[in-house]
Amino acid sequence: MRLKISNLSKTYGNGVKALNNLSLEVGTGMFGLLGPNGAGKSSLMRSIATLQTVDEGSIVFDDIDVLEDPMGLRNVLGYLPQSFGVYPKVSAEKLLDYFAVLKGLTSQKRRKQRLDEVLDLVNLTEVRKKAVSGYSGGMKQRFGIAQILLNHPKLIIVDEPTAGLDPEERNRFLNVLREVGAENTVIFSTHIVEDVKELCTDMAILNKGTLLKQKKPSEAIAELQGKVWVTTMTSDVFQTMETQNILSKNYNPDNSLRVRVYANEKPSVHFEADTPNLEDVYFVAINQLTESKA
Repeated sequence: MRLKISNLSKTYGNGVKALNNLSLEVGTGMFGLLGPNGAGKSSLMRSIATLQTVDEGSIVFDDIDVLEDPMGLRNVLGYLPQSFGVYPKVSAEKLLDYFAVLKGLTSQKRRKQRLDEVLDLVNLTEVRKKAVSGYSGGMKQRFGIAQILLNHPKLIIVDEPTAGLDPEERNRFLNVLREVGAENTVIFSTHIVEDVKELCTDMAILNKGTLLKQKKPSEAIAELQGKVWVTTMTSDVFQTMETQNILSKNYNPDNSLRVRVYANEKPSVHFEADTPNLEDVYFVAINQLTESKA
C-alpha cells in the first residue's frame, strides 16, 4: 500500500496558503506528520480524506485517484479528526453497531463479531455498555479508533490524537495505534515530537504549508551527529547570545540555563558536544525555514 501526493496546493478564501506545492510518499506503517499549529497538517489530512478540495496537485492511494474518485477512497479510509461528537446517553456498543450499519455491515451476526473484535483491540470491552459521553478523553479517542476500524480500512488518518491526554491515557492510545499500524498505512499528525519518536518508522516535518524534511527518525537524528552542542550559563549571558541557532533552553535547579545550539563547529570553548535527538531535528528544520524567509 502506498499513498503518493504530488504538487499539492491549497489557498483558502482569506488568502492563507495552507499547502504550498507539497509532495510526499507514504508506505505501510506509521507515518508521523510533525509541525507547529498552523503548519498545514490538518489541511493536508482533510485534503487526503476528501473533506476539502485542493487548487492543484494529485493524490493517489494504490490504484485510486483520490481527487477523481473520492468515494473509492472513502471505502478504504478511516479518519479520526481532532475532536468528534457523540450522542449523549448512548453506549459504545450501540453507537458502534449504528456506525457498522452505516458502513455496510448488514449482517447482525457479522456486526456483533466485528464489534467484539474492535472493542477488544482498543481495550473497551468491559465498558461497552457505558455511554461514550461519560468516557475519559483517552477512552473517547480509543472509541474513535474502534469506529474507524469497523470496515477494515487500508488508509487510516488520525489528527492530533494525543492532545490533552494524561500520560497513562496517551500510552494506552499509542499502544492501540502501534497494533493498527502494523498492517495498514497510518498517517499520524501531531505537534508532540515524543509521539513520533515512540511510534513512527517514517516522518515528515511541515511548516507554513511547506514540506521541510521527510526522513526516518533515526536517519534524521544521525544527520545531526556532531552538530549539537550544550553549555550552562546565567540568564544575563544568555540575553547577549544570538538566538538564531538555539535549539532549546532549560532552567537548572540553581536558575542557570542549560542551552542547546546547532552549529557545524564547536561555538566556543564553553560548549560540549551532545547526542542529538528528534526534538533537535524538528527545531533545526523549523529554524531553517524561518531563516530562508527572512
